[in-house]
Amino acid sequence: MADAELIRRMLGSGPWTVFGQSYGGFCTLSYLSFAPEGIREALVTGGLAPLTGHPDRVYEATFGRVETRNAEYFARYPQDRAVVNRIAQHLQDVHEHLPTGERLTVRRFQMAGSFLGGNTRIDALHYLLEDAFVPTAEGDRLSDTFLEQLGHLVSRASNPLYALMHESIYAQREASAWSAWRVLERWPQFLPKAEDLLLTGEMVYPWYFEEDPALVPLAEVAGLLAAKQDWPALYDPDRLAVNQVPVAAAVYRDDIYVDRELSLETAARFRDLQVWETADFHHDGISDDGEAIFRRLLAMVRSGTSGGRV
Repeated sequence: MADAELIRRMLGSGPWTVFGQSYGGFCTLSYLSFAPEGIREALVTGGLAPLTGHPDRVYEATFGRVETRNAEYFARYPQDRAVVNRIAQHLQDVHEHLPTGERLTVRRFQMAGSFLGGNTRIDALHYLLEDAFVPTAEGDRLSDTFLEQLGHLVSRASNPLYALMHESIYAQREASAWSAWRVLERWPQFLPKAEDLLLTGEMVYPWYFEEDPALVPLAEVAGLLAAKQDWPALYDPDRLAVNQVPVAAAVYRDDIYVDRELSLETAARFRDLQVWETADFHHDGISDDGEAIFRRLLAMVRSGTSGGRV
């Protein structure tokens, strides 16, 4: 937010239109909190963060959404229920290694649940599982194709800061203390030894920094960030309550990453924020039809009319 406002001032630009997807929406809320004079109008998709509270609130909601999304997936592809359980049991019995050399664990395999966050990406998970096993002289093993594709999916080599900073985007004035890892204890159905294994979402756990070679060098820093207590306030609820900048937000009803109820709670605390609530898209809606979503939100802020619910 501060960088964007500095750039705007250095360019001598007037207030500009801001479009924030996911974490970009969080940044937009900060911008509106601390430098609203820099924004002409704001569009947000899947990015209305809770303005107050501990990160635990976020992960309690997230685990519930992800559990529901697992149920939807296995109802759509019932044959994959047995495949996921078979992979989990296989990984407990047989050492399989990712292309980067480390052993693949059940809990790391569960990260394939990141596919559950999209409308069309959910089908990609099915295609991945289709090629999971291949017969060998030593019995069935995980295929090179499966391990190669999964390796890219579960590695943070291309974006290590994503894992490092993930929980801090919810932390205000207190430590996150590995929030998702602690909350997980209240959701045993997500544990690796559950009878019917569930796949997880984008939660980050301390063991990521033990099992992912790209994150191992960052383990100490990750621990320091999880223990950091003096985070500043991310938002100014009082200022947002008198906000005069037109804002329109798409709230995805079944979003497993940014919870609907928490999003609507935030929207209700704004003086001027129009909500378009829809079940037509998931968190990656702008990948499905970004042009139409952008056009609709822009029309909302410029006409002053609500987008309604779909």
